[in-house]
Amino acid sequence: MSKKYYCFFGGLLTVQAKWLNKMSARGYRLMRTGKLLYEFEECEPDQVQYCVDFIGHKSKDNAQEYYDFLEDVGYKVFYKNINLNFSVGKVRWRPWAEKGGRIAANSTTFNRELLIVEKENDGKPFELHTSFEDKKRYYCNLRNPWLLMLLMSVVFAFAERSIVFGIFTLTFLFPVLVCQVQIMRAGREEKIKEW
Repeated sequence: MSKKYYCFFGGLLTVQAKWLNKMSARGYRLMRTGKLLYEFEECEPDQVQYCVDFIGHKSKDNAQEYYDFLEDVGYKVFYKNINLNFSVGKVRWRPWAEKGGRIAANSTTFNRELLIVEKENDGKPFELHTSFEDKKRYYCNLRNPWLLMLLMSVVFAFAERSIVFGIFTLTFLFPVLVCQVQIMRAGREEKIKEW
């Protein structure tokens, strides 16, 4: 028997991963995803584990290569959107992305910014980014879109002398700080490990 849920997590990757792992603990495994859709089938409780990975900075080729690599390792992988865009023919400029990923369109990585990765539960924690350098790079890639929006809202807040843009500035500041703390934590752990 399958269950369908319609949820939107946006950029809250850890919240999404925790929810997916709770569904697994209740005996449901992900079958497919859509813009808002998560469809599950029954399985043994805690049979699988989930991790959500941001790939919005990658070019189409690099994203596909990473997807294929994860599947070759033995994981089941699903693409997921980070935003809600229900129009056709959208193009998005991502100045913070790598060279081939700066222009995102329907035929590239638009609405495919996340990977939901599933693995069989072996009792070990499930992390895709394990080295300190990889963690720092990952959190930098997560931070950069928020940082761009923060800087743009600061400029607009001062240019327009608008309280609304000031509120947006504070809204964008929180994810930037969270990611920056993670970057600093990985750097600190790396230094401790070297000693």
